Amino acid sequence: MAKIKTVIKLQIKAGEANPAPPVGPALGQHGLNIQEFCTKFNAATQDKRGNIIPVEITVFEDRSFDFFLKTPPASDLLKKAAGIEKGSANTPKQKAGKVTKQQVREIAELKMPDLNANDVEAAIKIIEGTAKSMGITVENKV
Repeated sequence: MAKIKTVIKLQIKAGEANPAPPVGPALGQHGLNIQEFCTKFNAATQDKRGNIIPVEITVFEDRSFDFFLKTPPASDLLKKAAGIEKGSANTPKQKAGKVTKQQVREIAELKMPDLNANDVEAAIKIIEGTAKSMGITVENKV
């Protein structure tokens, strides 16, 4: 197995990776085949179009690479669920939107692999905290 040279972390729209910044310069400086990465990433994320997908690219010394996809950021999933463009600029005074307890549960279940939570209930609290910081109200009805 080749030795690991570095790990690159990027957030790219699913199915839309191309050699333009930020992908090209980040991979090019490590001598990777940028087009090969874009092709593989786009194929792997084709079914997730519309979401931003965080990706961890492990670069090896022989210029080969491996990548690992993560779940979309909680803030993106919350914005979609609430049907808003962006969170509130002034969270205590101004609310940006609303989500139901059920939507929060679905987001928490989707995010479970990437969250530092032991169970879904703990994950729900993390997602609710993100919603609160964005000015999104969580309605208690299920």
